[in-house]
Amino acid sequence: MSKPFDYSKWDNIELSDDESDCHPNIEKESWFRMKHRSRVEREENEEADKKKINKEMKRDQLRIDELTARIKKMEQPKAEGDDSDDDLEDVDGMKAEILELNKAQEKRQAKLDHYEKNKKWNVDNLSTVVDEKTIINAGAAAKTFDSSGYALPTAKTTITTGTDSGGSKKETVTAPASSPSPPSSSSSALPQPPPASTTAPTPPTSTATTSGPSPPPTKSGPVSQRESVVSYAEFTELHNDLLEQYCVCTGFSALKHMLIQHGSILLQEHASSYLLLSCLEDEMNGEREKMKTTARNSQVLTNIAELAKSLKRHPGNVIGPFFARVEEPEHYKSFQEGVDIFVNRIIKRAVEKRKEMDAEAEQEVEEVDLSSLPKEERLGPGGLDPIEVFESLPLPLQEAFESREMDALREALMKMKPEDAQYHMKR
Repeated sequence: MSKPFDYSKWDNIELSDDESDCHPNIEKESWFRMKHRSRVEREENEEADKKKINKEMKRDQLRIDELTARIKKMEQPKAEGDDSDDDLEDVDGMKAEILELNKAQEKRQAKLDHYEKNKKWNVDNLSTVVDEKTIINAGAAAKTFDSSGYALPTAKTTITTGTDSGGSKKETVTAPASSPSPPSSSSSALPQPPPASTTAPTPPTSTATTSGPSPPPTKSGPVSQRESVVSYAEFTELHNDLLEQYCVCTGFSALKHMLIQHGSILLQEHASSYLLLSCLEDEMNGEREKMKTTARNSQVLTNIAELAKSLKRHPGNVIGPFFARVEEPEHYKSFQEGVDIFVNRIIKRAVEKRKEMDAEAEQEVEEVDLSSLPKEERLGPGGLDPIEVFESLPLPLQEAFESREMDALREALMKMKPEDAQYHMKR
């Protein structure tokens, strides 16, 4: 039968946070700190005393070994012609010194044994590390963020477009995991990833399915614009609800919680592009306050990406440092100045975008050739034929209408008689 394990060594465990001996008039935290400090000071004194005792024991042991060797040499018979004066040594005195040294050694050893026997166990000495090793993840070196500081997607997706039940032509594009944001226009004051429109940044009609087996390997080289656009559309379709929720999120604590929970999605460059388009859309729709909230949240993503880029770390690892830094008054002031500049750029870009849309609308107006239509379809509400009316106008008035300039029309009417001008304008 094996010997039972001796658990008695655990009977003397010292806890700094033990409340059993705490006086009711003493604050507990102060009591715990005092007990911890007392324990640390006691252990330091004991260790210093142990070192001193071991040093003295080592010194006396060397003296004992020296005296023992000399006595042994003196007890050996002398050879003929040996003129050494070893016989003049006091052998009895050396033996008495050895005896005293051994007694002192016994006392010191007894003291060391007392320390060890009455040792109090605590969290610092209950266990010791006997073996330690570091395991490196084989995929730790895999790059999970791009050079701009944004997170990269973690999986590849296959997008199929142009499909219907009638067997129409199918077009499949494999979006790589590291697809960059859609290219921006160089003539715009702000980057404009597709789809560029004033409506909500919803993706074009497409059917996105995550492929079951691994997709075929894609060709190396830069991602094409087509693949970039489809990747952005797929991203916005899959995560539209989360992105909209982030756009209207208020308060740094709520933003921090969302980024920690959904950082793998919100810290991608596509998410930043979505927020930029949302800012432009809100401003063009007259929702200034919502635009400011979205702009602030967009700048949070931009600042985290810039911080991650400077530190060469994944953006998810700098969420905490960024929010801790922005809580400081000087850094918050700098951050808010950046938000204000971004808001002003959005407002300016919205004005320019509206002018561009108006110009495009004017250019896209199709001119209808009335002469190609039947006379019945050309007749206006009063039963007049526009072609006949136009041909009956005086030549200066016809030229003014063809030029589409108000000044020319006004000048032609001024040259006519008032009654003739009134007659033709009523027609």
